[in-house]
Amino acid sequence: MATWSQLNLQDSASPLMEQLIMFHDHTILMIVMVTILVGYMMINLLFNNFINRYLLEGQTIEVIWTIVPAIILICIAMPSLRLLYLLDEVSEPSLTLKTIGHQWYWSYEYSDFLNLEFDSYMIPTNQLNLNEIRLLDVDTRTTLPMNMQIRVLISAADVLHSWTVPALGVKVDAVPGRLNQTSFLLNRPGLFFGQCSEICGANHSFMPIVLESIPINKFISWISTTTET
Repeated sequence: MATWSQLNLQDSASPLMEQLIMFHDHTILMIVMVTILVGYMMINLLFNNFINRYLLEGQTIEVIWTIVPAIILICIAMPSLRLLYLLDEVSEPSLTLKTIGHQWYWSYEYSDFLNLEFDSYMIPTNQLNLNEIRLLDVDTRTTLPMNMQIRVLISAADVLHSWTVPALGVKVDAVPGRLNQTSFLLNRPGLFFGQCSEICGANHSFMPIVLESIPINKFISWISTTTET
């Protein structure tokens, strides 16, 4: 059991990721049902010796196998379109975070506060502590409050990057000269890891993302301490 639990991805940390997981399960259920039905019919056809030699055409079955797949596709397409619109929707944000991709690190700027910006570099393997994760931990984590709508503005300074955090269901391209945006809401505390998902050069796999979700009162204390220093 321990091995299987280690193979799992992180649990969802935002309502959008919960919706994505539900849509995944819904689609997988459809695929399994279709696979079982088609497999049963194929096996039944192979081992069935009865033949209707007077059967020249079957309009009924042709209507059925045209309408049923159309209904299945509609049942998949409608939740998919709803989810696409939800992912693109940007509600009124309570906090704005600007992130810029560089070769090969991320810069962050809290646009709602003065003089609060930093660079986030991956910690080299020979400098890791025992409680830090190889190739995923950074020297400065991005701290964000729970239960607040957060808008992220994303761009790049040199080449294409992609700001991706799987637990939040967020994956946005960072394009030089273009400002993309996304939004999410963290519904639980914790550390959430991500990486650049665009092949941006030799050290593409060495620019991780670490978000630390904390309660709002602790976030205000962190902001106060950080801006004072």
